[in-house]
Amino acid sequence: MYSFKDKLSHYLPNSNSNSSQANPTSKDDKSLSSYLSYIIPSIGIGGSKTNKHEHDLQPIQSDCFEYNYEKLENQDDDKLDQYVDCSPPCSMDLLKDEIISEDLTSRKSSSSSEVFEEANEQQIPNTSKKSVLNLSHDSTFISPELYEFFESCLPNIVKGRQWVLLYSTSKDGVSLRTLIRKSAELSCPCLLIAGDMKGAVFGGLLECPLKPTPKRKYQGTNQTFVFTTIYGQPTLFRPTGANRYYYMCLRDFIAIGGGGNYALCLDEDLLTGTSGPCDTFGNKCLAHSPEFELKNVELWGFRHASPSRG
Repeated sequence: MYSFKDKLSHYLPNSNSNSSQANPTSKDDKSLSSYLSYIIPSIGIGGSKTNKHEHDLQPIQSDCFEYNYEKLENQDDDKLDQYVDCSPPCSMDLLKDEIISEDLTSRKSSSSSEVFEEANEQQIPNTSKKSVLNLSHDSTFISPELYEFFESCLPNIVKGRQWVLLYSTSKDGVSLRTLIRKSAELSCPCLLIAGDMKGAVFGGLLECPLKPTPKRKYQGTNQTFVFTTIYGQPTLFRPTGANRYYYMCLRDFIAIGGGGNYALCLDEDLLTGTSGPCDTFGNKCLAHSPEFELKNVELWGFRHASPSRG
């Protein structure tokens, strides 16, 4: 039987063989160290399982970081500053400021233009009213609307001509004789315009010069008409063809229309008048009442504008 020592020596390596003792130990040590070096790096920071894998992956990491740093190092301070200044938040702020500034500027310019236009409109009645209406003098009755109405109603022979104030009670006094005398300054159709104290404007188209007759005798042509503003807007009444009672002129009164009533009759002093329906024009009363006081009387003629002198 073998002793305990023999059994033990059977399992233990031979003490006389140094190489046989060293090899198992170094092999075991190498295997253990290799195993540990494989396990430990796999849980390290680098993320490599072996030195070989660590060697293969390391250049990739270094190249990535070196590439980013090189790009940052190659940028100048000026470019970085410029990049910071032109960043999207700054650009949006600048864009908003520019939009607000432009909006305020446009509002100021529009408000200034509106004020300028209002100022011009306020100056038109005082400076250019005559040229716009083509009147030789200011009128008590003629507004731009009434002027346009007359321009559409007047005979073609006088359209576009300058309006010439031949007579006005406010300028020449209250006298029918003076009105007749002043009408001789032009030979053309003329427009008689009058108004009552309540604001109605009325009148009619006659022929200049006016020729007073000793007896009641009608004159005129079928171009004669009467008008009034009493119905809310200018209203024109032309001959109906019922008769030829266009107008008559005497030294003590002037009347337009006939057949039933005069459409319009002005007394010698040009202070009072009458109006009523008549067959000649088929009109209604031209004033607020059949009998009325006159506010003013104007007689307008028409002539070609004189050529401008250089």
